[in-house]
Formats: sequence, C-alpha cells, structure tokens
Amino acid sequence: MALDEKTIETLAKYCEYAEVDNYEITKITDEYPNMTYEDAYNIQWKARENKEKRGTKIVGMKMGLTSQAKMKQMGVSNPCYGYLADYFSLEDGANIKIDELIHPKVEAEIAFVLKHDLKGPGCHIGDVLSATDFILPAVEIIDSRYTNFKFDLKSVIADNSSSSRYVSGGRMRKIQDVDLKTLGVVMRINGEIVQLGAAAAVLGNPATSIAMLANMLSKRGEILKAGTFILSGAITAAVSVKKGDSVNVAFQDLGSLNMRFV
Repeated sequence: MALDEKTIETLAKYCEYAEVDNYEITKITDEYPNMTYEDAYNIQWKARENKEKRGTKIVGMKMGLTSQAKMKQMGVSNPCYGYLADYFSLEDGANIKIDELIHPKVEAEIAFVLKHDLKGPGCHIGDVLSATDFILPAVEIIDSRYTNFKFDLKSVIADNSSSSRYVSGGRMRKIQDVDLKTLGVVMRINGEIVQLGAAAAVLGNPATSIAMLANMLSKRGEILKAGTFILSGAITAAVSVKKGDSVNVAFQDLGSLNMRFV
C-alpha cells in the first residue's frame, strides 16, 4: 500500500533532519513494513525538494550498492541511487569534520561527467561511453543515519542511499584512454593498505552503473543532463574511519586522493 503525501513529507523530514543534525534513527520499515520502493524514492525526492527550496544546490547523482562486496556487506540484492548536495563536495586534501557525521565509511569510486544528456529507458553502456566527457577519481564518505548502520533497501533509499560527503580531484581522463574494467585502486588508512580492487567490481564495468541510473530515473520522467557529475558506485567494501585517520586512495591512471578526519 502506497504511503500518502502527508506521510511522505513527514518521513522526508525524519530522514533529512537526521542527516543535517547527525543523529541516529530507526529504519523506516520498522514502522511502515508495507511501504513500496516507489514510496522510498518519493521520500528521497521530497527531501531533495525541501533542500532545494532552502537554497541547496543539487550538484550530481550517485549509485549505491553496485558491487557484490557492498551488496553482501549491507545484506541487499539490488543497487540504488541518491543525489549529491553542494555541501557534500570536498577537495583533495580536505580535513573532514567527523563530529558532523555519525558512523562514516570511505569507499573508492570512479566519477563520470557527461557532455551529452542521457535518458532511458533503453540506455546502454555504449550510450554512456558516447555521452561521457571525462572521468576522475573520487572517494565517497557514506554515513547511514540508521542505528548501527543496519537497514534494508527501502529504508536506505529513503535515506538518500547513505549520501554524506565526497572528495574528488586527481587526474581527469578521457574515457577512451583508460580500461574501465581493469582500472585498479589501492586504499590506505594511516599508511596501511586496507582495500584493493578493480573497477570491474562495479557491475562488471562502471559505465553499466551509469546506464542503470539513467534507466531508473526514466521511471520518474527524469534524465541525466549534460554536465552532471555522477559517482558510479563503490569498487570495494566500505571501510570505517575515526577521528585522526588519514586516508589515501591511489587510482591507476587517475592519480590519488587524500583526506584526514579531524
């Protein structure tokens, strides 16, 4: 049974206030076990609309739960998407205030920037390769607002797919100049290697993730416009960080990114 508009608005505020004021909440399906995936995305889009009304700019999109490692880690079986707000964006070398977050985790990703619109249904990997202006490295800091980072897919969608912060920079490259499937990453925390991976972990090819996003958005009559910045999804399982941690992620052919949690 679909949730009514008043409940959607209430739950959008429930999730967004927890994100903005960084406190834990219980997952939505505890109280609304019969909510649908459409309800979950309606909650996400209502929170997005509320942010935009207050002057927040939406600067991009993200795909989540796109690797087998992440799906297994989170106990879900399908990818999801979320939006990126302007205040999520941080520069390479940033000091990230951990007190503004709840239980942050870091993951390495490939970001795509489009030169042409992408729209579904029927968007495929060839469309993505043709529409991409360039790619660049990124590290997403995810931060589910749900207690103990435990959730189901519907609840995490409503919570903007755990979006929180991201760092981008490094070296931008044309998509034809790299092998997206074999592109490797090495993540170090305080100098110790904690994750290794190749971009093929993201649905076989990160470009597949972008095509999936375009097709998912088409269900709402939305498209990915030229210039859109998109995080394609985690290459490896996310790693928890704490105050004082220094993170370095090296990307094959794309340089490296650094950040410190303070």
